[in-house]
Amino acid sequence: MIIEIPAVTMNQIRLHNERAYPDEGVGLLLGSLEADRKQVASVVLLDNKREALARRNRYLVDPDDYLHGENEADRLGFEVLGIFHSHPDHPNFPSEFDREWAWPLFSYLITSVWSGRAGESRAWRLADDRSGFAEEHLVVVGQ
Repeated sequence: MIIEIPAVTMNQIRLHNERAYPDEGVGLLLGSLEADRKQVASVVLLDNKREALARRNRYLVDPDDYLHGENEADRLGFEVLGIFHSHPDHPNFPSEFDREWAWPLFSYLITSVWSGRAGESRAWRLADDRSGFAEEHLVVVGQ
């Protein structure tokens, strides 16, 4: 699977995750799916609703925030393709917690944020049997 994100949108994600530091930042990826290609067109920036002491290594998307994202996707003629979040001072690989809470078919864009500065991002998709993640090919368009 290929996931394409415009450079301007990737920059929004990076800045949002930097602002959330030292906590995990989170948001929704909106766009379209065509065969083996996901095209991100927009994001919904969210507040991490996890309790304060757990936000450094966990995120929570509030159901009302998710509904807002679904409504925004409908309004724009898109669908929710997945979730982006950051790993503060940690590699951009999915954690066991990420695997336990992941939804099939969604893309999970994870950005490492080291000392408040966004680093590399990678995209992942949960295996159908929920045993782990497969990396998606991330393409930043317009760099």
